[in-house]
Amino acid sequence: MANDLGGVVENEGNKILSPFNFFQGDSPILVSMPHSGTKLITGMQQRMTEQAKVLPDTDWFIPELYDFLQTMNISNISANYSRYVIDLNRPSDDQPLYASKTTGLFPDILFSEQPVFLADQIHSEALKIQIKTKIWAPYHQKINDELTRIKNKFGYAILFDAHSIAAFVPMLFTGKLPDFNFGNNDGVACAPTLLNIVDKVIAATPYQQVSNGRFKGGYITRSFGKPQQQIHAIQLELSQATYLKDNANNYQLDPAKKIQVSALLQQLFQALLAAGNPSDLNIKENR
Repeated sequence: MANDLGGVVENEGNKILSPFNFFQGDSPILVSMPHSGTKLITGMQQRMTEQAKVLPDTDWFIPELYDFLQTMNISNISANYSRYVIDLNRPSDDQPLYASKTTGLFPDILFSEQPVFLADQIHSEALKIQIKTKIWAPYHQKINDELTRIKNKFGYAILFDAHSIAAFVPMLFTGKLPDFNFGNNDGVACAPTLLNIVDKVIAATPYQQVSNGRFKGGYITRSFGKPQQQIHAIQLELSQATYLKDNANNYQLDPAKKIQVSALLQQLFQALLAAGNPSDLNIKENR
């Protein structure tokens, strides 16, 4: 199995970090982590507000939570760049995914509704094109290539899009977010049995869960999930209250919480692997 750094991106003549990290496993599952990155492109930090420099809307420590994937031989891809550079879970034409308020392909506001950039310091149109070409496109191409490889080998593929978010984000939802928030685009992106499997795993625990609530799956789930073609996609939006320390805005991993959540996530993937092809299971259940 191989690790891949996704090729070198260049910006204004300066070589910077590759757009993603990739590990190729040997299972029917690919895990995507599009919002785990914290890198910024050259000169960007100087154009950002003080609030944005902290990168508050990052999916903090997602690779650490899923650190068992390589041991389980499960393919995974994680972004290196911050969602403030470009949001990999949005369509390249920046069409809105939700009717309610949200952020776009090139976010200009934080989830706190404060600006990302100083006045008149947003990305230029030329830079946006470069970022889409050098960061967005390679990430999505790698997902497509790996899902194709997996399907050709196993007869089906499961894309698991891994996210996290603060428990309270008034701009996006009222009240406190449940612990585990699964989405399959209201049943369109994967066979119902796949959602049933993950629901059952969490239902046997003290954690709260919901499926297709505020988070139904972003662009990655919606664009790659094609169960009629034996490619299934599901998103998990995990409340950061389940694994971060309680100190607000410090974004520190709680070791005890991390152990519990990682063990549960590993159990979830074990259940998915044991179940086999979700489409075949769905046919059996409907007989």
